[in-house]
Amino acid sequence: MCIAEPRLILSVEGIVGHTAEGPVDLSLTPEAAAGDWVLVFLGAARQRIEAEEAARVADALAGLKAVMTGTPADLDLLFADLADREPSLPPHLEAARAAGLREA
Repeated sequence: MCIAEPRLILSVEGIVGHTAEGPVDLSLTPEAAAGDWVLVFLGAARQRIEAEEAARVADALAGLKAVMTGTPADLDLLFADLADREPSLPPHLEAARAAGLREA
């Protein structure tokens, strides 16, 4: 499974954004500039995001890592965006669940 991660662009040279974690291809986000947060997947920025969204994604990734490694963590804090709503299934899986199917 591949997961996108937020990165802060420190500087830009052509179509390469430099982050603390290394270079990022900005071909898909040519408007990205130093100081912008981008969502990076497989070495390429896929979209610009606000700092608040970057923080939520980083928290969720930390929560995922804690669950996968068995490291104690305050999951309610790391998944705070789920506190006021129930997670939902994609429509096709919800239809299968409602129909009583165990496999979609």
